[in-house]
Amino acid sequence: MIRGIRPLLRGSTYSGVLFAYCGALASLPLLPLALLPALSWRSAPESVQIVLVLLVWAVLVGVVGLARPVRRALVVSARRLLRVPLPNPVAGRRTSGSRGLDRWRTPIWLVLHVAVGWTGALASGVLFIMGLSLPGNWLGGEARASLFGTSVRVSGGWSWVVAAACILLAVAVCVLVTKALRWSAPRLLGPSAAERLALAAERELLLAERNRIAHELHDSIGHTLTAATIQAAVAGEVLSADPAAARAAMRSIEESTRAALEDLDYVLGVLREEQSGTAPTRTLADLPELLDRLRHAGAVVEPELSGELAQVQGTLSRAAYRILQEGLTNALRHGAGGPIEVRVAAGSDGLDLTVVNRTGARTGPGPGAFPTSGHGLPGLAERVRLLHGEFRAGPDGTQHWRLVVRLPVRVSA
Repeated sequence: MIRGIRPLLRGSTYSGVLFAYCGALASLPLLPLALLPALSWRSAPESVQIVLVLLVWAVLVGVVGLARPVRRALVVSARRLLRVPLPNPVAGRRTSGSRGLDRWRTPIWLVLHVAVGWTGALASGVLFIMGLSLPGNWLGGEARASLFGTSVRVSGGWSWVVAAACILLAVAVCVLVTKALRWSAPRLLGPSAAERLALAAERELLLAERNRIAHELHDSIGHTLTAATIQAAVAGEVLSADPAAARAAMRSIEESTRAALEDLDYVLGVLREEQSGTAPTRTLADLPELLDRLRHAGAVVEPELSGELAQVQGTLSRAAYRILQEGLTNALRHGAGGPIEVRVAAGSDGLDLTVVNRTGARTGPGPGAFPTSGHGLPGLAERVRLLHGEFRAGPDGTQHWRLVVRLPVRVSA
């Protein structure tokens, strides 16, 4: 018995019944319009006129459901009163799948909402009235209950039993009305298959953008921190013996950190979904500046540039810069302090990038071992894969580490 009444004690049942009854009442202004065809066809049988009124009424209710604001209002009210998790409809856009049956999902829901609301209101109202009126005849009066032409006399203590049964049935009707609306709301008011695909595509684009930002942040900030750490160590060691070299190292730290702050400001603006400035772009044209920062950090860089690098533009140039930046950062972190070979060759069918450095214990000024997240090489491999290129990284003999990347020039900017 307690389990039977427990659903009524939930707030969602009360609010669900209120939602159903409000839907029924909201359809009343359309009833006079639905009566017009029946009034113009007075010669038809009464049953035909009733069916005609109900059909026209349902059609008018369904037409109202075609308006987009109506669907949005229904979603919000169903989410609050039925306690059903429904996402907001996509504003200002109809997907290609919104035609056909998907377009009629909201009108079908509205007609169902009104029908369930009226059925529940009439059934529960009659049962509640019976439950309250029958016990009033216990002082010797007599009451009769009629259903489908069958009349039963209810008197004495039986009136209380029938009244209690009517009240329980009214409660059951309220619970069933709420359950019916809660079951149908996600299926008719929820996103359609086409809308779910559109939302999934938007989510995929958002994740791809954030993944790209994570790569940019890792490449820029990781390189800057590595170079700045080494430059600070160099400045500390030569501060007394060579103040000019120490000042040059400090200026290099200032320049590199300023560039990294620009990247960081842009990334944080995107992550917070704020209006940020134009994304700072680093291309192969900025490669000499990158190599100069490495030299200020005490590294020996041996560049070998060939081909028409100025003709490499757009996505390919930006990706090539980030790949070289990550490769040089790894050489600073894990190299043994020997010369770092950098080769960039632009051909008619592809762009070849190579970074070679010595491996082993670090010599010279520097912090020694650097902590690493382990995302550098996997991130590079993913970046190259998205550009349909070739990636190879690993030991080259016993004393060198080689990073080799080939990017096809057919990739559009």
